[in-house]
Amino acid sequence: MKVAELLKVSSLALALFGLYSGTANAEVDNLAKFHLNMGECDSCHISKKGPSDDNLTHENQQCVSCHGALAELAAMDVEAKKKISPHQSHLIGDIACTACHKGHEASVAYCDACHSFGFDMPFGGKWQRKFVPIDVHKDAQDKALAAGPRESIDVVIVGSGGAGLSAAVSASENGAKVIILEKEPIAGGNTKLAAGGMNAAETQFQKKLGIQDKVSIMIDDTMKGGHEVNDPALVNILAQNSSDSIDWLTAMGADMSDVGRMGGASVNRAHRPTGGAGVGAHVAQVLYNAAVKSGADIRFNSRVVRVLEDSNGNVEGVLVEGTYTGYYVIKTRAVVMATGGFAKNNERVASYDPKLKGFAATNHPGATGDGLDVALAAGADTRDLKYIQAHPTWSPVGGVMVTEAVRGNGAILVNREGKRFVNEITTRDKASAAILQQKGESAFLFFDDSVRKSLKKIENYIHLGIVTEGKTVAELAGKMGIPAAELEQTIASYNGFVKAGKDAQFERPNMPRELAMAPYYAIEVKPAVHHSMGGVKIDTSAEVLNKGGKVIHGLFAAGEATGGVHGANRLGGNAISDIVTFGRIAGRNAAKFAEAK
Repeated sequence: MKVAELLKVSSLALALFGLYSGTANAEVDNLAKFHLNMGECDSCHISKKGPSDDNLTHENQQCVSCHGALAELAAMDVEAKKKISPHQSHLIGDIACTACHKGHEASVAYCDACHSFGFDMPFGGKWQRKFVPIDVHKDAQDKALAAGPRESIDVVIVGSGGAGLSAAVSASENGAKVIILEKEPIAGGNTKLAAGGMNAAETQFQKKLGIQDKVSIMIDDTMKGGHEVNDPALVNILAQNSSDSIDWLTAMGADMSDVGRMGGASVNRAHRPTGGAGVGAHVAQVLYNAAVKSGADIRFNSRVVRVLEDSNGNVEGVLVEGTYTGYYVIKTRAVVMATGGFAKNNERVASYDPKLKGFAATNHPGATGDGLDVALAAGADTRDLKYIQAHPTWSPVGGVMVTEAVRGNGAILVNREGKRFVNEITTRDKASAAILQQKGESAFLFFDDSVRKSLKKIENYIHLGIVTEGKTVAELAGKMGIPAAELEQTIASYNGFVKAGKDAQFERPNMPRELAMAPYYAIEVKPAVHHSMGGVKIDTSAEVLNKGGKVIHGLFAAGEATGGVHGANRLGGNAISDIVTFGRIAGRNAAKFAEAK
């Protein structure tokens, strides 16, 4: 459908929305009631029984037939010169209309889980999300268990972030049929939000750029960053497989050719797309496409609430809570838990680390810890749950994390007095602690146009309106309420350190450029809960261990759902490396286990 034709269709639809949401029809307060005024339930559903699957496949086809596909709607937004389009984002996969537009409840833009764009949506409401325990609706769960399996599959992957998608692709490569169960209406988990890079040592791209790195150095950096609390065996696996994971992604079409440095790294090893574009959404989309191509059955709005085991403690299935189809059982011999962390569940965060009570979080809304509860109920042991990381640079204005790569590419941190106060590329725990000691418990990222030109991701922050610009350092200082003379002196001193090749103030090891190219920019930042280092215990085969240290046969885990890889503090760039490497291992071994059974 052409944009002009679509405009006609959408204009008619909007006119109807206006008609049915007016004072004469005040009782119409959601899409379902609106459509009932035009026909029966089957104008949206395949029958009067309601949805036939939790992806709402038929319902979304009906939406598209009337209003147009997502790409067409995005084109309309561009034509209308909207600064922020609700139909263009960093979200990955095939975004369904029903991810935002709800039938029997208020519609809410999924973007508003992090942002506050205030989109004017038909029958719109405010974002609300409450954590729901996995053991509610016991009667309905028992009924589904009594009914027995609805279907069977070789491998079930729980979660569709980078770890889950990597596991799905890997399992498929090893001959398994796969179902991915995702509780959210969209794919990608936290991976789609990751921005900085993917750490890997001795890669083809490092060699092309003349960067000398070793697996042993990556191991040392990771152990040191984690305060030596990490499981050395898991760290060895992470580093030793990192280059191969880069090659695996590249073979699928990922661009990992730009190499920068993140905090705590001794050398440049953070791989990302050309020009410093955000790595997470790119990698997640590549993996999602590969999973779809492999034939994986990806089900959204589908929360796993229990891993089922036989009398010997071996996995034999999962109990699924379908948002629209209810509870049902899938028979399987192999389950990969790739459900991420729990940073978005502040009650749980504060129970492990009380000083983080009330903190904002950088995570996607589904990072609440349900998967951890499921694994615990299956007998899994845990480790390192008390170690929870705050990311030092979260924007309180935009509600988004500002990638560490901005600092890695040359930005500095200054306080309200216009002074530096920390080595900007130290580990995240140290940077966060330093910011919290400043007046207002926040600071300003300061950078110039050369840094902006070096990192495409910065354009997103400018687009979101969280960046303040000044033609001169003094003008920018005035806009930020910082003493101009102090800030000018700070910049002059820093540029002197760059020329000398030594930071005489804070011993920053990596100063890639002077900050001397106008215009100049600043972003106010403060720490926010970012990563839960703890999770279920796994071995080097990504098999989950019980409290006796024995393998739970058929249960695997990867990514932020696990503990041990990062110790007491994760280095920036190690999350993507973790989820891809251990996701691959979990998927491969789950497929082999299922085949052997």
